[in-house]
Amino acid sequence: MSELPVVVVGAGPVGLAAAAQLLERGLRPLVLEAGPQAGAAVAQWHHVRLFSQWSELVDPAVRRLLEPTGWTAPNPQGYPTGAEWATEYLVPLAQALGEHVRVNARVVGVARRGRDRVVDAGRDSEPLTVHVQTATGEERITAKAVVDASGTWGSPNPLGGDALPAIGERAAADRITYHVPDLTDDVQRYAGKRIAVAGSGHSALTALVALTDLADKHPGTHVTWLLRRGAVGNVFGGGESDQLPARGALGLKAKAAAKVGHVEVVTGFRTSEVERDGDQLVLVSQDGHRLDD
Repeated sequence: MSELPVVVVGAGPVGLAAAAQLLERGLRPLVLEAGPQAGAAVAQWHHVRLFSQWSELVDPAVRRLLEPTGWTAPNPQGYPTGAEWATEYLVPLAQALGEHVRVNARVVGVARRGRDRVVDAGRDSEPLTVHVQTATGEERITAKAVVDASGTWGSPNPLGGDALPAIGERAAADRITYHVPDLTDDVQRYAGKRIAVAGSGHSALTALVALTDLADKHPGTHVTWLLRRGAVGNVFGGGESDQLPARGALGLKAKAAAKVGHVEVVTGFRTSEVERDGDQLVLVSQDGHRLDD
């Protein structure tokens, strides 16, 4: 089984770094990327700037692989955008890995070879069968191990307050976005509108800061922040004490926007339904509170 590849699912920063580490250890990686290029998911949030500096993003094994190719390392103190991370790091890395990376290859299943769900005998010693969909059909690859680095970009959390889509959420998909909006290309979708941002993670904070900047330029833009928790608490992060200064600065900006009234904060709101009212949406919480869009 030693000649079999280690399949890595996803050609993002983690998957490609894992491949470089495997290669350095004398193993044979095979990276399978569902998208048309390495870093396909990162390229979709090209407009978002990372909290981490380049010095924290370049894997040591990757550096050792890239330097002999003439690759120039970015400024270690810089904070790249998703686009810069992809073009200056992920694409050169995929090129250096060469035949170890395949794109347009979507992994749809993994199982022990010759073992169905009820057969246990030999399960710990048999290699893995990886079921792959490609543009030309299907194939199965036998692997000694699988590293899942597929990420969560393609499976964001639903709006519903119980980890399931709210009633009517799928029908309103044309009015809901699950990622940080790109306000350089899609200003008209948000300018002058009432916008609800649901969630307390860093993507939500990034969206809040961008939307409040938009509201300063476009009167009539109103931002409501929906939190499932009953109180704001530490949702703004560590501030000046945050281990990542850029992340702490983002939280302070969001906190300032809420303090001066640029953002209306609604706590204890767990969405159960999404209703259409003409060209507007109405969000209904589990306790019956209605938020008109």
